[in-house]
Formats: sequence, C-alpha cells, structure tokens
Amino acid sequence: MRYFDYLTPDQEQSYFHLLPVQFDNHADQDVIAHAVGAALYMPATRETIAEDLVSAKHDGLVSIVIDLEDAVGDNQVLQAEETVKQTLLKLDRYTNTGLLQADKLPLLFIRIRSLDQLKRLLSFMGTGIEYITGFVLPKFNAVTGEHYLRLIEEYNQRKSPLSPVLYAMPILESREIIYREHRFDALMAIAELLNRYKNYVLNVRIGATDFSSLFGLRRSPDHTIYDIGVIRDCMADIVNVFGRVDNNFVISGPVWEYFKSDRMFKPQLRQTPFEETMGKSGRLLRMSYINKYVDGLIREVAMDKENGILGKTIIHPTHINPVQAMYVVTHEEYMDALHIIENSQGELGVMKSKYSNKMNEFKPHLTWADKIMMRSRIYGVLHENQNFTCLLAEELEPAIV
Repeated sequence: MRYFDYLTPDQEQSYFHLLPVQFDNHADQDVIAHAVGAALYMPATRETIAEDLVSAKHDGLVSIVIDLEDAVGDNQVLQAEETVKQTLLKLDRYTNTGLLQADKLPLLFIRIRSLDQLKRLLSFMGTGIEYITGFVLPKFNAVTGEHYLRLIEEYNQRKSPLSPVLYAMPILESREIIYREHRFDALMAIAELLNRYKNYVLNVRIGATDFSSLFGLRRSPDHTIYDIGVIRDCMADIVNVFGRVDNNFVISGPVWEYFKSDRMFKPQLRQTPFEETMGKSGRLLRMSYINKYVDGLIREVAMDKENGILGKTIIHPTHINPVQAMYVVTHEEYMDALHIIENSQGELGVMKSKYSNKMNEFKPHLTWADKIMMRSRIYGVLHENQNFTCLLAEELEPAIV
C-alpha cells in the first residue's frame, strides 16, 4: 500500500519531490499510526467490501473501518458479524488466487459495540484476522477500556511472531469527557491506561458527533467543529493530554458528515492556492469543490493540522482525496524540517529558513520537524511549485479541461 499510487509516473514526477513510502499492517507502529489518514467507514452489513477492493472502486482508499456499532441496527448484529467473517474469507481467497494483490490491501479496522462482541470476533475470525489491523473501541473510558486492551494484549502475546500486531483505536466520545466537571479526571485516567498498553494503541480518536448530541448540537456545513465552543474546548484538552511530548499519541479528528447541503455563508476556500498553480483551471476546480460542499471539510482538516491532529473519520468516498491531499508535506515544510534536524546538534540556536521568510529555532522546533519528517515518509513531499490542489485536480480532471 502506498498513498497516491493511482497516479501515473508522469504525474508523480510532476507533483512530488519525494514519493510516499510503501507500508502494510506489518509496518512499524509509528508508521501505521500516521498512515491511517482518511478512514472510510462502511457498515458491516455491506456484502461487497471485498469485491470493491478487488475492483479498486475508490482511488486512494488506504483505510477502512467496518462498522458494527452505529451503522448496524440492534436486530442486525449477528447477521453483520457473519458478513464480516465472509468478507475476510473472501479477502483470503482473492489474495491467494491473485485477484487481489496483498500489497494493495488497505488497512482494515473493525468498530465493535461491546466486549462480548470483541471476544466473539477474536474467536471466530480464524486466520482472517491477519487482514485486520485493529479494532475501533467506541465510548472508551478507563473502566471498560482496561478490559478491551487486556483482551487485545492477550491476543498479541499468543499470536504467531509472523502475524501482524493487532491494535486498538479508542474513541473518546462519552459524557464524562465532554462534561467539564469530570473531564480532567477522566482524561488523566485514560492517559494512564493507554500508556500502560501503548504498544497496542494506534491512535486516539475524537467522537465529536456523540459529544455534540449531549448538547443537542450539530455543526452546519458552513462551519468547522472548531466553531462549536463546547466541542472545541474539549478537543483542546484532549490534545493537551494526549498530544504532549511525553505522551505523543497520534490524535485523529472527528467525522465530517456532509457531502451535499445548502449553503448560507460564503465559501471557505481561498482562490490563491488554486490559481497560483493552475490558473483558470484552478478557479474551475475550486468551484467544483465548493459546489460539492467539501470546502468546509478542507478548512476543518487545515484546522486539525494546526491543532496537532492527524487523521479523519470519513463517511463518503468523495472525502478521501481532499483529506489525503491536505496531509502531503509542502516543499517549504520539508526544507524547514530538514534544516532544523541538521542543525540540532547544539552548534547554533537559530537561523533564517531556506525560504528566507521565517526563523527556525532548532530546539523549540525539533519535535515539529520530526513530525513533518514522518508525514513526509507516509504522504510524500510536493515540489516547490506545487500545493495540495494538484492532487485534487486529478479527481476532477474531466470537469476542468
């Protein structure tokens, strides 16, 4: 698996200074944690997931979450579990017969609804579990989380050394986290728990939809989640606890739930990034994304990045490319990170950047530089004259020529 592997060699040469690296679910934990990216949710009752992967139905798809919780009705649970089992059996058959290349298989996760369900899945999936990168754990707290993580640890301790590690991705979305009077104690208890099981925790996910429901709130397509004060404050505290250097978990942002809606306010995409690399075609591309109501998503991903959040839950295939394009490292970011790392041995404290537009302080900016270098491995580095819009153009090329 590699990001943007659907591009032609000419496009890769035109866009990228450094191409993304290959990875799979056997890769180092830190690589997989940063590579989850735009995780597309699919209901576990969907019977064609394996066939969709064989046909490469969605360009750029790297992460899938098969949802056994909210996307499945209470009366559908056993049917959905059986469908998951059949999906894994088909993946095994398709990879063994060559219909599906194993190195093209996305990272697969299963979102569960209970501890008992996790026990059932671990017992009946057999060798099919090797295709699963991990389990998404909803409504996570320090009490139930202990049981989940212990079960996952026990599986990993008894599995074959050649089998991939099975990871957990807890979702923080319950009332004890969003309610201010309980938040500090809840977050610190969860942090203590996750640090004890850190080898098996891939990232920490934020469930803003459930948070919002406790206040009867729902953001409109004209706003980002950062415009909802009570949610923004809670997210800031989550980053404060789990994003600090001594914890340093990858934190994934909340879902953007719109793929078509009515607009009230002006669009959120500036013209300049589109026009400076594409001219008139860039203006048409910008309007295409505005008309698809994805401009709010792009704005929210930009805000995620500024706040130390990498990764996004998505619910529609049209969201894959915009989210992933925003994670690619610019040439300026890469040169700054390289400059900081190369000069971090103590000989100098600060220097003008290679772009001559900022000061790079080698000690304070070193952790940022390390994160940029990891992102550059996973998502690649653009050429000096390119920005994220070049990758958006490929999705809509027939509409803008």
